[in-house]
Amino acid sequence: MECPSCVTELDHCHGTLVLHEDEFVECTEPGCRDLDRVRHTLTVSCTEVDGECLCTATLVVEEYAHAS
Repeated sequence: MECPSCVTELDHCHGTLVLHEDEFVECTEPGCRDLDRVRHTLTVSCTEVDGECLCTATLVVEEYAHAS
């Protein structure tokens, strides 16, 4: 089975783009340097990834501190 984007030479990435609450973005594909959402078919929120992400814990602490 061939990737249609590879066959048509469309600029894309096979990795999954992970979107963090603190606006940091990373890709699961080693060596991916262009983190534009358009290049990635799969995107997930960091809260959907197995395990806890530190960015959400940081935001909760910051919001709590501002509310006090």
